Amino acid sequence: MRDAVHLPQGAWRGAHRATARRHCLPLLVALAGALAGTCARAEAPADAADSIVAVLQKVQDAARTNDYAGVFTYQEGALLQSTRVVHMVDGTGERELLDTLDGPPREFIRHNEQVQYLIPEKKLIVILPRRGDRFPGVLLGDGKSIPAHYTLTRDGHESRVAGRECNMLELRPRDAARYGYRLCTDTATSLLLKAQTLDPHHGVIDQVSFTSLHVGPGISADELNSHWKTQGWRVHQASVEPVDLSKQGWRIPAPPGFQAVTQVTRSMRAGRQVSQLVLSDGLAAISVFIEPMGPAHDAVPPKGAVHKGAMNIFGTRIGDHWLTAIGEVPVDTLRDIAQRTEYVPLIAPQPR
Repeated sequence: MRDAVHLPQGAWRGAHRATARRHCLPLLVALAGALAGTCARAEAPADAADSIVAVLQKVQDAARTNDYAGVFTYQEGALLQSTRVVHMVDGTGERELLDTLDGPPREFIRHNEQVQYLIPEKKLIVILPRRGDRFPGVLLGDGKSIPAHYTLTRDGHESRVAGRECNMLELRPRDAARYGYRLCTDTATSLLLKAQTLDPHHGVIDQVSFTSLHVGPGISADELNSHWKTQGWRVHQASVEPVDLSKQGWRIPAPPGFQAVTQVTRSMRAGRQVSQLVLSDGLAAISVFIEPMGPAHDAVPPKGAVHKGAMNIFGTRIGDHWLTAIGEVPVDTLRDIAQRTEYVPLIAPQPR
C-alpha cells in the first residue's frame, strides 16, 4: 500500500509524528466500551455549564502542570509500542523526556516549547517545535470550534487505568469528516490516562494508554537526563519560512470546522522546497504538503491512498506539483481536500 502514493521527503516520518498526537512515538482499538469493563454504560449529556472546551482545557492543563512519570503504550492492530515519559515543572518551566522502549532507540527532550529529537545511530539531534496535543495533551489551539463539530457525553461509571481511577468521556463527531474519541481522565488530577480513536464503522481503530504511572512528588530531576552522551553530535534545525499559499495561487479547501494553523515552506535536500499547510479543528490535525514534480514521482500512480491505524494519507498530482494530505481523519476527508484543491498560477505583471 505504501508505494501507492508518493510522499514528500520525510513525510512518512512526519506522518508518524503526526499520529503521535495521542501516542508520542518517534516521529491517535479493543472493543467499544472496554474502558467501562462489563458495566453498562449510563451516558448522560455533559452539564451545560461544563462545556466541552472547559473539560478539554482542564485535561490539557493537567498535562502541562503536573509532575508525572510512567510508561504508556500505543496499540493499532498487531502493533504495540511503548514509551517512557517523565514530565516535571520547575522554576524554568516545563521539562520532559520521552524515551521509546521498542524498536530503534529514540529520545525526545523538551524544555518548554523546544524539543530535541535524538537519533543515536546517526549521532544526530533534530530541533523540533513543541506540539501541545501530544499525549497526554489533547488540544491544538484554543479549541473554540470543537462544540460545533463534536458532542460530549459522560459515562456514569468510573474505570481504572494503570491502577488509577478515571472518568470516561466520549467525543462524538457531528459529521463524517472526523473521527470520535473516547477519553479516560484521572479523577484526582484530570490527567489523560487513556485515549481511543473511534470510527463509527470499525469501532476502536487505535489507542494509547498508560500502563504504569506516578503523579506528584517523588520524581527525581535526574530522570530527565538523556541516556546518551551527545557531545559532538550534529544538530539540525530545519529551515522553515512562513508562506501564504493563496498568494501563490493555491486554493485549498478546508473541511468544515478546520482552520489553518500553520503555513510554511521547508528547505529539503538538493535545494528542494516543500510547502506545508496545517489545518485543525482543535482535536484532529491535517497536513497538506505540496512539492514540485520530480523524477521520483514518475513511478507512482497519479493518485492514491494509504491507511495506517487512524492515520490516512492521500496523494495526487496537480499540474506540475504533487500534493500529499496526511491526517488522523477519514480518508474521504483527505480525498476531498486533494481533489478539490486548485492551482491557478499567478500572472506576473508585464513591464510597460
